[in-house]
Amino acid sequence: MRVTAQAARASFWNEWLSNHLPAETVARVSGVVERDDALVIFAESAAWSARLRFAVQELEREILAAAGGLSSVVVRVRPRDAPD
Repeated sequence: MRVTAQAARASFWNEWLSNHLPAETVARVSGVVERDDALVIFAESAAWSARLRFAVQELEREILAAAGGLSSVVVRVRPRDAPD
C-alpha cells in the first residue's frame, strides 16, 4: 500500500511540475519523492539542478501550499540511470 501511495504522490508532483515549470526544465527532472517533511526533486545533472533550484525557489510557496504537510523543497542531482 505504501508503494502505491508513493507512486500516486510522485505522479501528482510530476503533473504539478509539468504545469508550473518550463517544458525544457521538466524534461530534466529525473525523479520526485516526498521524504519526511520535504519534497525532493531530482535533476539529471548538476547544471540542471542549479536551474531547477532557481525555478523551484520562485514556486516554493505554491509547492508547499499544494503539498499538504510538507515544509521544504530540496533539489538534488540524480542521473537518470541511478537507482532510487
